[in-house]
Amino acid sequence: MSVFNSAQMNLLERFLDLSVTRQSLISSNIANVDTPGYHTRDIDFRGEMQRAMAGDTSGEAQPFVREVPGLIERPDGNNVSVDREGLLLSEVQLQFTVASQMIKDEFKTLNMAINEGSSS
Repeated sequence: MSVFNSAQMNLLERFLDLSVTRQSLISSNIANVDTPGYHTRDIDFRGEMQRAMAGDTSGEAQPFVREVPGLIERPDGNNVSVDREGLLLSEVQLQFTVASQMIKDEFKTLNMAINEGSSS
């Protein structure tokens, strides 16, 4: 098994893919804050990650995007909350940064193993 094809790297890759998808949805929600009738959309990030950890690869191509229930709707039918979306955007950016750092550390470890092996 290659280090590039390890279970941890596959999960980190899925994590980053889902983070990018979620960031895109959040940005779209913010962009549509003034669109009458627009409803906030999101993915079940935890659910998608649990499926990935369980080995279910059927949803890898496209996570299920759904309208977010329970949000307060304005008179124009729009239910986007800029405060909520801003908080989620910050959370996703932090998650992406942490996962990126974990991948960087994996490659650093691999590089160190290669360099140590070649100096003997």
